[in-house]
Amino acid sequence: MGLPRALTPPPPLLPLLLLLLLLLRPPAARGNCTFPPVVPNAQPILGDRDSFPENITVTYKCNEGFVKVPGKSDSVICLDSKWSQVAEFCNRSCDVPTRLLFATLKKSFSQQNYFPEGSVVEYECRPGYRRDYSLSEKLTCLKNFKWSKPDEFCKKKSCPNPGDLRHGHVTIPNDILFGSSISFSCNVGYRLVGAISSYCVLADNSVEWSDPLPECQEIFCPDPPEISNGLIYDPQKTYVYQQSVKYKCTIGFTLIGENSIYCTVKDDQGEWSGPPPECRGSQTSTVTPGFQKSTTANVPGTKATSAPQKTTTAHVPGASTITTGLVAGTVIVILIIIKIFWHYGKSGTCMCNIDSLVCDASYHGLADLSEEELRRKCTQGHRKINKARRSESVLGHSQTNRTTCKI
Repeated sequence: MGLPRALTPPPPLLPLLLLLLLLLRPPAARGNCTFPPVVPNAQPILGDRDSFPENITVTYKCNEGFVKVPGKSDSVICLDSKWSQVAEFCNRSCDVPTRLLFATLKKSFSQQNYFPEGSVVEYECRPGYRRDYSLSEKLTCLKNFKWSKPDEFCKKKSCPNPGDLRHGHVTIPNDILFGSSISFSCNVGYRLVGAISSYCVLADNSVEWSDPLPECQEIFCPDPPEISNGLIYDPQKTYVYQQSVKYKCTIGFTLIGENSIYCTVKDDQGEWSGPPPECRGSQTSTVTPGFQKSTTANVPGTKATSAPQKTTTAHVPGASTITTGLVAGTVIVILIIIKIFWHYGKSGTCMCNIDSLVCDASYHGLADLSEEELRRKCTQGHRKINKARRSESVLGHSQTNRTTCKI
């Protein structure tokens, strides 16, 4: 009977158990990290995540009023159940530099977003503006993290003087600097042709007016209307604003209405102020006031008699100037004749010849009168004087005996 074989010891179970436990444990237990570390002036961006497995990266954002320092990391990563190290990367900063109407940031500053205390930025003038070198173009981030107040170191460029508008006006509300506007208008009687306004705008590196000066064209009225039985006094080839035309009627017609009309303007068009007058024929003859001699023919053996007749004057509204002139002229002639006869009646004697027709004291023609009739005539404002000398009568007959009626 042989000796029993030696017993082989069993394999160690502990390492196997440890390996089994390692394989069977949940992922959260294999290298997971805890909640991300606290970073000054920043907060992690987690969303709805509550676990942080191996190799996961968490990014932070700066708190309000703080800005990420350029060049510094803003995230951590989970490695071997530990978060990587991160330095403080959020710091106080001024906001983006002030936006100015007359200037822009130079390109070297336009891409920055971190402006710590003491930072200085520079500007350059916008198109349409010129640099005023007496003022600084720089701004500084102050201790309160506010930008310093900017000076108006860029001034608007000026457009050229627009000049004068012939027969019109150029209205400049404020100035002629970049961005301003001017307006145009014409005098009454003129029509504006062109733009009614112009603006000072950019033209390459300079400024100029958007539109040139317009033109003011004179407005003409149409030919004045003609009238029947009348005409225009001193007609013209053309008629402009406020120019008038006068009408007159031909002889035998009376002007009814205004004797003139004038050129006016409405909606930039010329028109006449009203309708022309009319020329109407007179319905009743106009006779000079006084007595008229009868038109009855003398019959042999009889004496012509005159019957006093009252004359009537038809009053026609709007009687023409010509009619008025004729009446005035007639009156003047009558007054002159009366003056002449009055002069001769006062200054000399009147020859009263019994045998022939001479004249009476008023120089009215006399028929052959008897001595008694002649004496009666002479006694009416005269006295009878007998003279024997010979003289020539008014009618050229030789007179030997004559009676003089002296005043």
